[in-house]
Amino acid sequence: MLSLAGRPSRNCSGWSRREFLRAGGLAVGGLSLPTLLEASGGRKPPDASTSKSGKARAKSCLLIFMDGGPSHLEMWDLKPDAPAEVKGEFKPIRSSVPSLTVGELLPLTSREMHHFAQVRSVHHGVNDHNAGAFYMLTGRHPADGSKLIQADSASTFPPFGAVMAKLRPVERAIPPYVLLPEYQWNNGVDIGGQKGGFLGAKCDPFVSGDPSLPDFGVPGLDLLPDVPLDRLSQRDDLRNALDAAIAKRGDSAAAQRLNVFQRQAVEVVTSPDARRAFDLTREPQKLRERYGTDPGSDRSIEARKFGGLPHIGQTFLMARRLLEAGVRLVTVMTGRRIDQAWDTHRDHFGLMKKSLCPPFDQALSALISDMHLRGLLEETLVVVMGEFGRTPKIGYVTSGAGAAKGNGRDHWPYCYTVLFAGAGMPGGAVYGSSDRTAAYPRENPVGPEDIAATIYEALGIDPATELHDTQNKPYTLCTGRPIRALLG
Repeated sequence: MLSLAGRPSRNCSGWSRREFLRAGGLAVGGLSLPTLLEASGGRKPPDASTSKSGKARAKSCLLIFMDGGPSHLEMWDLKPDAPAEVKGEFKPIRSSVPSLTVGELLPLTSREMHHFAQVRSVHHGVNDHNAGAFYMLTGRHPADGSKLIQADSASTFPPFGAVMAKLRPVERAIPPYVLLPEYQWNNGVDIGGQKGGFLGAKCDPFVSGDPSLPDFGVPGLDLLPDVPLDRLSQRDDLRNALDAAIAKRGDSAAAQRLNVFQRQAVEVVTSPDARRAFDLTREPQKLRERYGTDPGSDRSIEARKFGGLPHIGQTFLMARRLLEAGVRLVTVMTGRRIDQAWDTHRDHFGLMKKSLCPPFDQALSALISDMHLRGLLEETLVVVMGEFGRTPKIGYVTSGAGAAKGNGRDHWPYCYTVLFAGAGMPGGAVYGSSDRTAAYPRENPVGPEDIAATIYEALGIDPATELHDTQNKPYTLCTGRPIRALLG
Protein backbone atom coordinates (compact mmCIF):
# COMPACT_ATOMS: atom_id res chain seq x y z
CA MET A 1 0.00 0.00 0.00
CA LEU A 2 1.23 3.46 -0.89
CA SER A 3 0.27 5.95 1.77
CA LEU A 4 0.28 9.65 0.96
CA ALA A 5 0.46 11.50 4.26
CA GLY A 6 -2.35 13.99 4.53
CA ARG A 7 -4.58 11.86 2.32
CA PRO A 8 -6.58 8.76 3.25
CA SER A 9 -4.50 5.62 3.03
CA ARG A 10 -5.78 3.60 0.10
CA ASN A 11 -5.03 0.90 -2.40
CA CYS A 12 -3.82 2.57 -5.57
CA SER A 13 -5.87 1.76 -8.64
CA GLY A 14 -3.99 1.06 -11.81
CA TRP A 15 -1.50 -1.39 -10.32
CA SER A 16 -2.13 -5.01 -9.53
CA ARG A 17 -1.47 -6.50 -6.13
CA ARG A 18 1.20 -8.63 -7.76
CA GLU A 19 3.04 -5.49 -8.83
CA PHE A 20 2.79 -4.06 -5.33
CA LEU A 21 4.05 -7.08 -3.45
CA ARG A 22 7.29 -8.88 -3.51
CA ALA A 23 8.70 -10.91 -0.67
CA GLY A 24 12.25 -9.69 -0.21
CA GLY A 25 15.12 -12.05 0.06
CA LEU A 26 17.74 -10.16 -0.65
CA ALA A 27 41.49 8.31 -3.91
CA VAL A 28 42.38 9.52 -6.31
CA GLY A 29 45.33 7.26 -5.56
CA GLY A 30 43.23 4.25 -6.53
CA LEU A 31 42.35 5.42 -10.02
CA SER A 32 44.32 6.99 -12.82
CA LEU A 33 42.68 9.58 -15.02
CA PRO A 34 43.22 7.54 -18.20
CA THR A 35 41.38 4.62 -16.63
CA LEU A 36 38.59 6.91 -15.58
CA LEU A 37 38.00 8.03 -19.14
CA GLU A 38 38.07 4.54 -20.55
CA ALA A 39 34.55 4.18 -19.16
CA SER A 40 33.30 6.89 -21.49
CA GLY A 41 35.10 5.92 -24.63
CA GLY A 42 32.30 6.98 -26.90
CA ARG A 43 30.35 3.73 -26.74
CA LYS A 44 26.60 3.89 -27.08
CA PRO A 45 24.65 1.88 -24.52
CA PRO A 46 23.16 -1.36 -25.84
CA ASP A 47 19.50 -1.31 -26.80
CA ALA A 48 18.68 -3.69 -23.94
CA SER A 49 19.66 -1.03 -21.42
CA THR A 50 16.61 1.08 -22.20
CA SER A 51 13.87 0.69 -19.61
CA LYS A 52 10.59 -0.94 -20.57
CA SER A 53 8.88 2.40 -20.19
CA GLY A 54 11.08 3.69 -23.01
CA LYS A 55 12.37 6.78 -21.24
CA ALA A 56 14.39 7.78 -18.20
CA ARG A 57 12.80 9.81 -15.44
CA ALA A 58 16.25 10.85 -14.23
CA LYS A 59 19.42 11.82 -16.04
CA SER A 60 21.58 11.31 -12.98
CA CYS A 61 21.57 9.89 -9.46
CA LEU A 62 22.88 10.97 -6.07
CA LEU A 63 23.31 8.04 -3.71
CA ILE A 64 23.80 9.06 -0.07
CA PHE A 65 25.08 6.00 1.75
CA MET A 66 24.92 6.24 5.55
CA ASP A 67 27.51 3.56 6.21
CA GLY A 68 27.32 1.81 9.56
CA GLY A 69 23.54 1.43 9.64
CA PRO A 70 21.47 4.49 10.66
CA SER A 71 18.64 3.99 13.14
CA HIS A 72 15.24 4.13 11.45
CA LEU A 73 13.69 4.27 14.96
CA GLU A 74 15.24 7.67 15.68
CA MET A 75 14.95 9.20 12.22
CA TRP A 76 12.14 8.01 9.94
CA ASP A 77 9.99 5.34 11.56
CA LEU A 78 9.49 6.28 15.20
CA LYS A 79 7.24 4.19 17.44
CA PRO A 80 6.09 6.53 20.23
CA ASP A 81 3.54 4.01 21.53
CA ALA A 82 6.03 1.15 21.80
CA PRO A 83 7.57 0.04 25.13
CA ALA A 84 10.31 2.29 26.54
CA GLU A 85 13.07 -0.18 25.60
CA VAL A 86 12.00 0.18 21.97
CA LYS A 87 10.95 3.79 21.42
CA GLY A 88 14.03 5.30 23.05
CA GLU A 89 14.60 8.88 24.14
CA PHE A 90 13.41 10.96 21.20
CA LYS A 91 9.97 12.00 20.06
CA PRO A 92 8.41 12.46 16.62
CA ILE A 93 7.82 15.95 15.24
CA ARG A 94 5.58 17.17 12.47
CA SER A 95 6.93 17.63 8.97
CA SER A 96 5.98 19.64 5.89
CA VAL A 97 3.55 16.84 5.01
CA PRO A 98 0.34 16.60 7.07
CA SER A 99 0.21 13.47 9.22
CA LEU A 100 3.86 12.59 8.48
CA THR A 101 6.36 12.77 11.32
CA VAL A 102 10.13 12.40 11.60
CA GLY A 103 12.46 12.30 14.58
CA GLU A 104 12.99 15.44 16.63
CA LEU A 105 16.69 15.31 15.69
CA LEU A 106 15.79 16.32 12.12
CA PRO A 107 14.04 19.71 12.48
CA LEU A 108 15.44 21.12 9.21
CA THR A 109 14.85 18.01 7.14
CA SER A 110 11.30 17.87 8.48
CA ARG A 111 10.60 20.99 6.38
CA GLU A 112 11.67 19.17 3.20
CA MET A 113 9.77 15.90 3.64
CA HIS A 114 7.31 16.85 0.90
CA HIS A 115 10.14 16.02 -1.50
CA PHE A 116 10.76 12.52 -0.10
CA ALA A 117 9.07 9.17 -0.62
CA GLN A 118 9.82 6.65 2.11
CA VAL A 119 10.02 2.87 1.86
CA ARG A 120 9.64 1.61 5.43
CA SER A 121 9.66 -2.13 4.75
CA VAL A 122 13.15 -2.78 3.41
CA HIS A 123 14.66 -5.97 4.74
CA HIS A 124 17.24 -8.70 4.18
CA GLY A 125 19.13 -11.23 6.28
CA VAL A 126 22.75 -10.05 6.03
CA ASN A 127 23.98 -8.78 9.40
CA ASP A 128 27.50 -7.86 8.27
CA HIS A 129 28.58 -4.29 7.40
CA ASN A 130 30.73 -5.04 4.36
CA ALA A 131 28.47 -7.68 2.87
CA GLY A 132 25.34 -5.67 3.69
CA ALA A 133 26.82 -2.60 1.99
CA PHE A 134 27.66 -4.67 -1.09
CA TYR A 135 24.08 -5.96 -1.15
CA MET A 136 22.54 -2.48 -1.02
CA LEU A 137 25.02 -0.86 -3.41
CA THR A 138 24.70 -3.54 -6.10
CA GLY A 139 21.30 -5.16 -5.55
CA ARG A 140 23.12 -8.50 -5.63
CA HIS A 141 23.20 -10.99 -2.73
CA PRO A 142 26.74 -11.05 -1.28
CA ALA A 143 27.12 -14.84 -1.12
CA ASP A 144 30.47 -16.06 -2.42
CA GLY A 145 30.29 -19.80 -1.97
CA SER A 146 30.11 -20.38 1.78
CA LYS A 147 31.44 -16.87 2.55
CA LEU A 148 30.10 -13.34 2.38
CA ILE A 149 31.71 -10.78 0.08
CA GLN A 150 33.75 -8.33 2.14
CA ALA A 151 35.42 -6.25 -0.58
CA ASP A 152 35.31 -5.66 -4.32
CA SER A 153 37.38 -7.79 -6.65
CA ALA A 154 37.76 -8.39 -10.37
CA SER A 155 34.91 -10.90 -10.20
CA THR A 156 32.35 -9.15 -7.97
CA PHE A 157 29.13 -7.64 -9.26
CA PRO A 158 29.40 -3.91 -10.12
CA PRO A 159 27.62 -1.16 -8.15
CA PHE A 160 25.18 1.43 -9.52
CA GLY A 161 27.90 3.94 -10.40
CA ALA A 162 29.98 1.44 -12.35
CA VAL A 163 26.91 0.31 -14.30
CA MET A 164 26.08 3.92 -15.14
CA ALA A 165 29.65 4.48 -16.30
CA LYS A 166 29.28 1.45 -18.58
CA LEU A 167 25.77 2.02 -19.94
CA ARG A 168 25.48 5.81 -19.78
CA PRO A 169 28.91 7.21 -20.75
CA VAL A 170 29.24 10.96 -20.67
CA GLU A 171 30.05 13.07 -23.70
CA ARG A 172 31.84 15.86 -21.86
CA ALA A 173 35.27 15.70 -20.21
CA ILE A 174 33.78 14.90 -16.81
CA PRO A 175 33.88 11.59 -14.87
CA PRO A 176 30.69 9.52 -15.22
CA TYR A 177 30.95 8.08 -11.69
CA VAL A 178 32.34 9.99 -8.70
CA LEU A 179 32.70 8.85 -5.09
CA LEU A 180 32.92 11.41 -2.28
CA PRO A 181 34.97 11.97 -0.22
CA GLU A 182 37.00 8.73 0.01
CA TYR A 183 36.51 5.00 -0.31
CA GLN A 184 34.72 3.77 2.80
CA TRP A 185 36.46 1.00 4.66
CA ASN A 186 35.83 -1.43 7.51
CA ASN A 187 37.87 -4.23 9.07
CA GLY A 188 40.93 -3.28 7.07
CA VAL A 189 39.40 -3.32 3.58
CA ASP A 190 37.35 -1.01 1.39
CA ILE A 191 33.76 -2.15 1.73
CA GLY A 192 32.15 -3.87 -1.23
CA GLY A 193 30.00 -2.11 -3.78
CA GLN A 194 32.25 0.86 -4.54
CA LYS A 195 34.56 -0.17 -7.40
CA GLY A 196 34.02 -1.47 -10.92
CA GLY A 197 33.93 -5.19 -10.11
CA PHE A 198 33.84 -7.41 -13.18
CA LEU A 199 33.28 -4.34 -15.39
CA GLY A 200 36.91 -3.50 -14.74
CA ALA A 201 38.93 -0.55 -13.49
CA LYS A 202 37.60 1.56 -16.36
CA CYS A 203 34.34 1.72 -14.40
CA ASP A 204 35.90 2.52 -11.02
CA PRO A 205 34.79 5.81 -9.48
CA PHE A 206 36.77 9.00 -9.57
CA VAL A 207 37.50 9.57 -5.87
CA SER A 208 37.60 13.27 -5.09
CA GLY A 209 39.08 13.55 -1.62
CA ASP A 210 37.57 15.71 1.11
CA PRO A 211 36.31 19.00 -0.38
CA SER A 212 35.86 20.57 3.06
CA LEU A 213 39.61 20.71 3.70
CA PRO A 214 41.24 24.10 3.20
CA ASP A 215 43.89 22.68 0.86
CA PHE A 216 41.47 20.74 -1.34
CA GLY A 217 42.33 20.98 -5.02
CA VAL A 218 41.10 19.59 -8.31
CA PRO A 219 41.65 15.81 -8.17
CA GLY A 220 44.52 14.60 -10.31
CA LEU A 221 46.59 17.76 -10.08
CA ASP A 222 48.47 16.35 -7.09
CA LEU A 223 50.27 14.13 -9.60
CA LEU A 224 51.75 17.20 -11.23
CA PRO A 225 53.76 19.14 -8.65
CA ASP A 226 56.20 20.48 -11.22
CA VAL A 227 53.69 21.76 -13.76
CA PRO A 228 52.60 25.39 -13.18
CA LEU A 229 48.91 26.12 -13.64
CA ASP A 230 49.62 28.45 -16.56
CA ARG A 231 51.04 25.50 -18.50
CA LEU A 232 48.08 23.17 -18.05
CA SER A 233 46.88 24.00 -21.56
CA GLN A 234 50.06 22.48 -22.97
CA ARG A 235 48.84 18.91 -23.43
CA ASP A 236 52.21 17.32 -24.14
CA ASP A 237 53.76 18.68 -20.93
CA LEU A 238 50.86 17.34 -18.91
CA ARG A 239 50.90 13.96 -20.63
CA ASN A 240 54.63 13.56 -20.00
CA ALA A 241 54.20 14.56 -16.36
CA LEU A 242 51.45 11.98 -15.88
CA ASP A 243 53.65 9.36 -17.53
CA ALA A 244 56.56 10.12 -15.22
CA ALA A 245 54.46 10.35 -12.06
CA ILE A 246 52.81 6.98 -12.57
CA ALA A 247 56.05 5.34 -13.66
CA LYS A 248 57.66 6.45 -10.39
CA ARG A 249 54.97 4.60 -8.49
CA GLY A 250 55.94 1.37 -10.21
CA ASP A 251 52.30 0.71 -11.06
CA SER A 252 52.58 -1.39 -14.22
CA ALA A 253 48.81 -1.78 -14.54
CA ALA A 254 48.38 1.99 -14.48
CA ALA A 255 51.21 2.42 -16.95
CA GLN A 256 49.53 0.02 -19.37
CA ARG A 257 46.38 2.08 -19.18
CA LEU A 258 48.24 5.14 -20.44
CA ASN A 259 47.11 4.41 -23.98
CA VAL A 260 44.65 6.05 -26.30
CA PHE A 261 42.73 7.27 -23.27
CA GLN A 262 45.74 9.18 -21.99
CA ARG A 263 45.04 12.18 -24.16
CA GLN A 264 41.45 12.16 -22.99
CA ALA A 265 42.68 12.12 -19.41
CA VAL A 266 44.64 15.24 -20.16
CA GLU A 267 41.43 16.77 -21.44
CA VAL A 268 39.72 16.04 -18.11
CA VAL A 269 42.40 17.81 -16.11
CA THR A 270 42.50 20.75 -18.49
CA SER A 271 38.76 20.93 -19.07
CA PRO A 272 37.26 24.19 -17.79
CA ASP A 273 34.00 22.35 -17.06
CA ALA A 274 35.70 19.72 -14.90
CA ARG A 275 37.87 22.21 -13.06
CA ARG A 276 34.89 24.44 -12.42
CA ALA A 277 32.80 21.56 -11.07
CA PHE A 278 35.39 20.74 -8.42
CA ASP A 279 35.88 24.36 -7.36
CA LEU A 280 33.76 25.06 -4.27
CA THR A 281 35.10 28.61 -3.98
CA ARG A 282 32.68 29.54 -6.77
CA GLU A 283 29.79 29.05 -4.36
CA PRO A 284 28.56 32.00 -2.25
CA GLN A 285 29.88 31.82 1.30
CA LYS A 286 26.37 32.07 2.71
CA LEU A 287 25.32 28.99 0.77
CA ARG A 288 28.40 27.09 1.89
CA GLU A 289 27.55 27.95 5.47
CA ARG A 290 23.99 26.85 4.95
CA TYR A 291 25.21 23.39 3.97
CA GLY A 292 27.59 23.38 6.93
CA THR A 293 31.27 24.30 7.21
CA ASP A 294 33.92 23.02 9.58
CA PRO A 295 34.98 25.66 12.12
CA GLY A 296 38.22 23.76 12.71
CA SER A 297 37.40 20.50 14.45
CA ASP A 298 39.93 17.92 15.52
CA ARG A 299 39.47 15.36 12.76
CA SER A 300 41.52 12.74 14.55
CA ILE A 301 38.49 12.21 16.80
CA GLU A 302 36.23 9.68 15.17
CA ALA A 303 32.52 10.24 14.82
CA ARG A 304 31.66 7.56 17.38
CA LYS A 305 33.75 9.43 19.92
CA PHE A 306 31.83 12.62 19.26
CA GLY A 307 34.04 13.93 16.48
CA GLY A 308 30.94 14.52 14.38
CA LEU A 309 30.73 14.80 10.60
CA PRO A 310 32.65 18.04 9.92
CA HIS A 311 32.98 17.34 6.18
CA ILE A 312 29.44 16.36 5.30
CA GLY A 313 28.06 19.80 4.38
CA GLN A 314 30.73 20.65 1.82
CA THR A 315 30.66 17.08 0.51
CA PHE A 316 26.94 17.37 -0.22
CA LEU A 317 27.52 20.73 -1.89
CA MET A 318 30.26 19.23 -4.05
CA ALA A 319 27.89 16.45 -5.03
CA ARG A 320 25.34 18.99 -6.24
CA ARG A 321 27.98 20.78 -8.33
CA LEU A 322 29.11 17.53 -9.94
CA LEU A 323 25.57 16.54 -10.85
CA GLU A 324 25.04 19.94 -12.46
CA ALA A 325 28.25 19.43 -14.43
CA GLY A 326 26.94 16.17 -15.92
CA VAL A 327 28.25 13.38 -13.68
CA ARG A 328 25.92 10.40 -14.07
CA LEU A 329 26.12 9.07 -10.53
CA VAL A 330 27.64 10.48 -7.35
CA THR A 331 27.98 8.28 -4.28
CA VAL A 332 28.54 10.03 -0.96
CA MET A 333 30.08 8.03 1.88
CA THR A 334 30.74 9.10 5.45
CA GLY A 335 34.45 8.95 4.69
CA ARG A 336 37.63 7.25 5.77
CA ARG A 337 37.60 8.45 9.37
CA ILE A 338 38.57 5.41 11.44
CA ASP A 339 35.01 4.23 11.97
CA GLN A 340 31.62 3.82 10.33
CA ALA A 341 29.84 6.78 11.80
CA TRP A 342 26.28 5.41 12.01
CA ASP A 343 27.32 2.19 13.76
CA THR A 344 26.06 3.21 17.20
CA HIS A 345 26.61 0.17 19.42
CA ARG A 346 27.33 2.40 22.41
CA ASP A 347 26.28 5.90 23.43
CA HIS A 348 23.62 5.59 20.74
CA PHE A 349 21.37 8.41 21.91
CA GLY A 350 24.19 10.81 22.71
CA LEU A 351 25.87 10.22 19.36
CA MET A 352 22.65 10.64 17.44
CA LYS A 353 21.88 13.89 19.28
CA LYS A 354 25.32 15.52 19.36
CA SER A 355 27.55 13.96 16.73
CA LEU A 356 25.51 12.61 13.83
CA CYS A 357 22.07 14.04 13.25
CA PRO A 358 22.79 17.80 13.55
CA PRO A 359 25.32 18.01 10.69
CA PHE A 360 23.41 15.46 8.62
CA ASP A 361 20.13 17.34 9.14
CA GLN A 362 21.70 20.64 8.11
CA ALA A 363 23.43 19.22 5.04
CA LEU A 364 20.53 17.12 3.74
CA SER A 365 17.95 19.87 4.15
CA ALA A 366 20.20 22.41 2.42
CA LEU A 367 20.92 19.97 -0.41
CA ILE A 368 17.30 19.11 -1.17
CA SER A 369 16.13 22.73 -0.94
CA ASP A 370 19.02 23.91 -3.13
CA MET A 371 18.44 21.21 -5.75
CA HIS A 372 14.74 22.03 -5.85
CA LEU A 373 15.31 25.76 -6.33
CA ARG A 374 17.76 25.06 -9.15
CA GLY A 375 15.37 22.66 -10.90
CA LEU A 376 17.90 19.87 -10.41
CA LEU A 377 15.48 17.59 -8.56
CA GLU A 378 13.37 17.25 -11.68
CA GLU A 379 16.08 15.28 -13.46
CA THR A 380 18.04 13.81 -10.55
CA LEU A 381 17.14 10.79 -8.43
CA VAL A 382 18.28 11.11 -4.81
CA VAL A 383 18.51 7.94 -2.71
CA VAL A 384 19.26 7.93 1.04
CA MET A 385 20.08 4.55 2.58
CA GLY A 386 22.38 2.45 4.72
CA GLU A 387 23.24 -1.24 4.77
CA PHE A 388 20.67 -1.88 7.52
CA GLY A 389 18.99 -0.30 10.53
CA ARG A 390 19.41 -0.72 14.30
CA THR A 391 17.84 -3.13 16.76
CA PRO A 392 14.33 -2.28 17.93
CA LYS A 393 15.14 -3.28 21.48
CA ILE A 394 17.83 -1.21 23.17
CA GLY A 395 20.76 -3.31 24.36
CA TYR A 396 19.74 -6.36 22.30
CA VAL A 397 22.85 -8.08 20.88
CA THR A 398 22.92 -9.31 17.28
CA SER A 399 26.62 -9.00 16.38
CA GLY A 400 30.07 -9.53 17.81
CA ALA A 401 30.34 -5.83 18.58
CA GLY A 402 27.30 -6.06 20.82
CA ALA A 403 25.20 -3.23 22.21
CA ALA A 404 25.60 -1.38 25.48
CA LYS A 405 22.76 -2.17 27.86
CA GLY A 406 20.50 0.83 28.15
CA ASN A 407 22.15 3.01 25.47
CA GLY A 408 23.12 0.96 22.44
CA ARG A 409 21.43 -0.40 19.33
CA ASP A 410 23.06 -3.27 17.41
CA HIS A 411 22.79 -4.26 13.72
CA TRP A 412 19.29 -4.93 12.36
CA PRO A 413 18.78 -5.84 8.66
CA TYR A 414 15.27 -7.25 9.13
CA CYS A 415 13.39 -3.96 8.68
CA TYR A 416 14.52 -0.40 7.97
CA THR A 417 13.82 2.63 5.78
CA VAL A 418 15.14 3.91 2.43
CA LEU A 419 14.27 7.38 1.08
CA PHE A 420 13.82 8.54 -2.52
CA ALA A 421 13.51 12.10 -3.80
CA GLY A 422 13.42 13.80 -7.17
CA ALA A 423 12.84 12.35 -10.64
CA GLY A 424 9.08 12.40 -10.19
CA MET A 425 9.03 10.40 -6.97
CA PRO A 426 5.74 11.07 -5.10
CA GLY A 427 6.79 13.42 -2.33
CA GLY A 428 5.23 12.64 1.03
CA ALA A 429 4.49 9.05 0.06
CA VAL A 430 5.11 6.14 2.41
CA TYR A 431 5.36 2.70 0.82
CA GLY A 432 5.15 -0.37 3.02
CA SER A 433 5.14 -0.34 6.79
CA SER A 434 6.81 -1.95 9.77
CA ASP A 435 5.21 -3.70 12.73
CA ARG A 436 4.57 -2.01 16.08
CA THR A 437 8.24 -2.14 17.10
CA ALA A 438 9.79 -1.50 13.65
CA ALA A 439 11.28 -4.98 13.82
CA TYR A 440 9.80 -6.58 10.70
CA PRO A 441 7.78 -5.48 7.66
CA ARG A 442 4.04 -5.45 8.27
CA GLU A 443 3.05 -4.95 4.66
CA ASN A 444 4.73 -4.77 1.25
CA PRO A 445 8.19 -6.14 2.11
CA VAL A 446 10.97 -4.85 -0.15
CA GLY A 447 14.40 -6.37 -0.68
CA PRO A 448 17.66 -4.80 -1.87
CA GLU A 449 16.99 -6.29 -5.31
CA ASP A 450 13.76 -4.28 -5.51
CA ILE A 451 15.47 -1.07 -4.39
CA ALA A 452 18.05 -1.63 -7.14
CA ALA A 453 15.37 -2.31 -9.75
CA THR A 454 13.57 0.90 -8.75
CA ILE A 455 16.78 2.92 -9.11
CA TYR A 456 17.60 1.47 -12.51
CA GLU A 457 14.05 1.90 -13.80
CA ALA A 458 14.03 5.55 -12.71
CA LEU A 459 17.30 6.04 -14.60
CA GLY A 460 15.83 4.53 -17.74
CA ILE A 461 17.81 1.29 -17.54
CA ASP A 462 15.91 -1.98 -17.91
CA PRO A 463 16.64 -4.20 -14.87
CA ALA A 464 16.72 -7.14 -17.30
CA THR A 465 19.74 -5.67 -19.11
CA GLU A 466 22.50 -8.21 -19.65
CA LEU A 467 26.04 -7.43 -18.49
CA HIS A 468 29.14 -9.44 -19.35
CA ASP A 469 32.28 -10.00 -17.31
CA THR A 470 35.82 -10.22 -18.67
CA GLN A 471 35.18 -13.84 -19.70
CA ASN A 472 32.02 -12.76 -21.55
CA LYS A 473 29.84 -14.55 -19.01
CA PRO A 474 26.35 -13.00 -18.99
CA TYR A 475 24.65 -11.60 -15.88
CA THR A 476 21.20 -10.11 -15.52
CA LEU A 477 21.59 -6.60 -14.17
CA CYS A 478 18.89 -6.90 -11.54
CA THR A 479 16.57 -9.67 -10.37
CA GLY A 480 14.21 -7.46 -8.37
CA ARG A 481 10.99 -5.73 -9.31
CA PRO A 482 10.67 -1.94 -9.42
CA ILE A 483 8.29 -0.41 -6.89
CA ARG A 484 5.62 0.65 -9.37
CA ALA A 485 3.74 2.61 -6.74
CA LEU A 486 6.68 5.04 -6.65
CA LEU A 487 7.38 5.05 -10.36
CA GLY A 488 3.81 5.54 -11.54
